[in-house]
This record gives sequence, structure tokens and C-alpha cells, in this order.
Amino acid sequence: MKLLRFGPVGAEKPGILDDEGNIRDLSSVIDDVAGSALDDASLEKIRALDISSLPVVSGEQRLGACVGNVGKFICIGLNYADHAAESGLDLPEEPVIFFKATSAISGPNDDVEIPRTSVKTDWEVELGVVIGKHTKYVSPEEALDHVAGYCVVNDLSERDFQIHRSGQWVKGKSCDTFGPIGPWLVTRDEIPNPQDLDMYLEVNGHRYQNGSTKTMHFDVATCISHLSQFMSLQPGDVISTGTPPGVGLGMKPEKYLNAGDKMELGIQGLGVQKQNVVAG
Repeated sequence: MKLLRFGPVGAEKPGILDDEGNIRDLSSVIDDVAGSALDDASLEKIRALDISSLPVVSGEQRLGACVGNVGKFICIGLNYADHAAESGLDLPEEPVIFFKATSAISGPNDDVEIPRTSVKTDWEVELGVVIGKHTKYVSPEEALDHVAGYCVVNDLSERDFQIHRSGQWVKGKSCDTFGPIGPWLVTRDEIPNPQDLDMYLEVNGHRYQNGSTKTMHFDVATCISHLSQFMSLQPGDVISTGTPPGVGLGMKPEKYLNAGDKMELGIQGLGVQKQNVVAG
């Protein structure tokens, strides 16, 4: 299933994509694509519906982030061998964890704002993992059973804030609009192997990232298990699992986003995001 959220900012409604690509309104079934609506029982209830009986949403619709009311937005750093190499850094011995502020979350096609004092706003296509049930001390073997689904994330980063402005990476990762999520949440039954997904990102039609989740250093199951040793994960928490090579920081010379640029990014089976870059 492809679950989504549509409508104005702050007033999104839950929806599902039918086989013809139409949005069907799920408001009569769940309040939002969030929290307990993402557990196995709720997803089975949705899966059993006659989707054709749900109202079709007509007209052009803004898509919101495919998950609402996100409690934690957790990211894994330096998690692709080829990206670590382009960054000139050694692969970590265990997953590098950092957080993005949930206020950075935006819709998949919303404008991306360059912060007012930014000099190095960068792009990162990443596989997002959405947790479906309470997860604590889970083993790698059982970890994927705790996933509700997967989505595309653009883990935008201001490298000057991140690297040179003191403290942890959070300053460079949490600016408003720096966390587009979606266009939809694809339930885990449709993605039997999250370690075999092609992914790409283009700026102004030029492809900078062209990678695969095959080159992850720590696979999705390992990341979930590792995180669960330090904190419980709740339904609706989002884990962004790292980026393949081709980010602006790795270019020679370095290249960064400017107002007026257009981004397109996608992951096999998970849809495409398109964003205009604007001055903040």
C-alpha cells in the first residue's frame, strides 16, 4: 500500500493511492497516517478495505509529509561506504546517530528554503524507515518486523552550520524545510528487501547522486536494532538511513544549492520528490 497525506500545511488528511494513481480519502478509516494507525492491526484493516469504495480526491492536491506527528526524526551518518570515501572519512565502527528537529519536516514537493546566513546548503537523498510499533532492545533478525513502511527523505544539510559552527551536527540539519518526506509511505510488504533499491538525486536536470542501498555500511535491520539499545522507538518515528555519494560537499570544487535551483530525487518503488529552492 501507498499511504499519504494531502491538503494544506497543518490540515493534511490521510489518503491512499489506488491502482490507477488516484488519491482516495482515508479520513473515515483513520484520523491520520500517524501513531497507532501505523501498527500491524491498523494496516491490515486498511489492506482489507475495498479501496474503490473510498471517495476519490479530485483536483490538484498538495502532498504533505507522508507521516504525521513524528515523535523522533533520527538520522544515520556516514552509512554508505562510497559516501564516506568521498568525504575522506573512515567508516564508523558502529552507527553514527544524530537528530533533525521535527520542525524541519515538510512535504515532498514543498519549496526548500536557503537559510538567510547559509553559504553551503547541500542535498542528500536517503531511504526513510517509518517505525510501526514500540521497539526496544530488538534483535537485527526481528527488526524489520517493527517497520511500518519506507519512504524517500531529502536530508538537506547546511555544511557550514554543521561543521564549523560548533557543537553537534543538529545546527546544520534542522533548518526549516530541511526534511522533505514522501511522497508516500510504502508499506513493508511491498519492499521485501530494503537493501536493493536504486536511488538518485538531480539538481537542475544534472544527476549528482546515482546510488543504491546495496552500499549501506550498516543495513536497515542493524540500524533499527542498534538504535533500540539506546532509546525506545515509537510508531511514526522516522529513521533516515544515510546517503550515497554525490553530495555537494564531495564535489571538487564543492557545489551547493542556490535560490532558483530545482531538485528531483527518488528511490525505486518509493516515488519521486520535486522541490524548488527559494531564499529563506
